[in-house]
Amino acid sequence: MTQPSRPIGQSGGDALVQLFGRTKVVIGVVHLAPLPGAPRYDGEAVEAIYQRGLDDARAYLDGGCDGVIIENHGDIPFAKPDDIGPETAAYMAVVSDRIRRELGKPIGINVLANAAIPALAIASAAGAGFVRINQWANAYIANEGFVEGESGRAARYRARLRANGIRVFADAHVKHGAHAIVADRPVEELVKDLVFFDADAIIATGQRTGHAADLSYIRMIKEAAGLPTLVGSGVTPDNANDILGIVDGVIIASALKHDGVWWNQVDPARVKTFMAGLRR
Repeated sequence: MTQPSRPIGQSGGDALVQLFGRTKVVIGVVHLAPLPGAPRYDGEAVEAIYQRGLDDARAYLDGGCDGVIIENHGDIPFAKPDDIGPETAAYMAVVSDRIRRELGKPIGINVLANAAIPALAIASAAGAGFVRINQWANAYIANEGFVEGESGRAARYRARLRANGIRVFADAHVKHGAHAIVADRPVEELVKDLVFFDADAIIATGQRTGHAADLSYIRMIKEAAGLPTLVGSGVTPDNANDILGIVDGVIIASALKHDGVWWNQVDPARVKTFMAGLRR
């Protein structure tokens, strides 16, 4: 009997090498300003929103980062996937396409909260290489309420788009939520569920944006995953080398913003200093 080209529960090669050409990566997060349709949008011209996103991406990439994730972090309070309007995908696709075309580095998409299908639509339209999905399998209680894993719907949608080359970076035990629903199962088993449902990379986080996870916790997730593993919160110049000694990449934003505040713009000097301090 013919064997499948990608066995169930196994990734299709090292996603970091395929996307970035290296096994250790630093990915900056472009926190977009509030988009039209979001509660905090105040009528700002969309061109200004696009330019700010492009400026932040340029600061990361000119400073030495390997790629960026583009995220609608200004759209607070976040909506559940089915309540996110098509305007969010439209605006994010435009700015993502501009960033990719002008800067020529790999980009990823994260649509909050947990909107895997809009993220895949944006990634397909803008030529992004990956999406970040905060709850790919299982379920938890988030700030937005009950959030279910999106893998079943999202994988089928990706197949319909003929976009199976878009990789999935899935959070394990994701921040900003309670996991009592699945607390009868060890975190290691929850990580293995992500692998079984064809995630391509695993992201470990702390409890909230900017919070650093314990190194032993990070190591446990890396060992359970058997896939490229990144840390997605709380990375700073002081802990980055220790973290990269365990995992394959970091996703960073707050520590590289002006005054270290996530909603400020990226500080090019902080990016360059951070990258210069890494032992890669």
